[in-house]
Amino acid sequence: MPAKIDDTYAEAFRSLYAEILITARDSRWLKEAVQACTGNASSTILCDCEAGLDRLVGPGGDESYPTPDGRPGAIVQFHVPRFRKDRVEALERSVLVRVSQNVLTCPTASCFNVLSDSETYFKMGRKVAFFGDGYQFRDERFGRKVWVVPILSGEFIIERRIGYREGLMGGNLWFFGKTADGALEAADRAAQAASTIAGVSLPFPGGVAASGSKAGSRYSFSIASTYAEYCPTLREKLGEKSRLPADVVSVQEIIINGRDLNTIIQATRAAIAAAQDTKDLLTISAGNYNGRLGKSFIYLNPERQPAN
Repeated sequence: MPAKIDDTYAEAFRSLYAEILITARDSRWLKEAVQACTGNASSTILCDCEAGLDRLVGPGGDESYPTPDGRPGAIVQFHVPRFRKDRVEALERSVLVRVSQNVLTCPTASCFNVLSDSETYFKMGRKVAFFGDGYQFRDERFGRKVWVVPILSGEFIIERRIGYREGLMGGNLWFFGKTADGALEAADRAAQAASTIAGVSLPFPGGVAASGSKAGSRYSFSIASTYAEYCPTLREKLGEKSRLPADVVSVQEIIINGRDLNTIIQATRAAIAAAQDTKDLLTISAGNYNGRLGKSFIYLNPERQPAN
């Protein structure tokens, strides 16, 4: 029997995001570069940004998106909340650190711009190229204006500009399981399905968050904390304050960031369809704050979704 779909919505909020295209000699080194530059970036509760793989492109991936150098490629997203006053500086710092410390250092990797039509951009290539200690130089490679940095293994190529623009963060789905395995299997299926939609990224490990949080905490130094009302082990302690249905023993969550509302809606639909028939999955739901966090709503029932 398919899981129940709650008549509710996920509440996404505005972000500032950048995208880069990483290419490498083969899938092995491409994977290493992606994993390195998206590490420690699950949640801006404490991480500098939320980062994740959008999709693989070029040979071995989405070949409708060719890479400049004809090698295997990966598009990676980096998001910071737009409500940060220092959002532009924060995003630039995150991308600079992650590219210079994790992409430049990865054997055979190169870095290119994705948002080439964006009016806003960082002069990222110039800043990363300072590693060349005066031996770096500007050039045109593969039809792109780049900086070339001499390194011990040869050269590192990075496009001069990396574009950024407004996006969305915080699309989400919750999976209420009759068993722990059921909840996890549903979330895993959902994450994999959502990841097939171009333009989104799922920043948590494997796309799944085991410790869904709520805004606020009893501790002044923390901006978020465990969602106690939905913790299975706190059901008896909380009594009537518990909001967890009686048969649920585990809740898993996925978070979907993306370039715009329509893209996140598509990813949400794909995730629900992939997960709904999972064994021991009771309910699919979503988290929201009644519009206090963001104004972009993703309704789980497609008939409730307003036209954009």
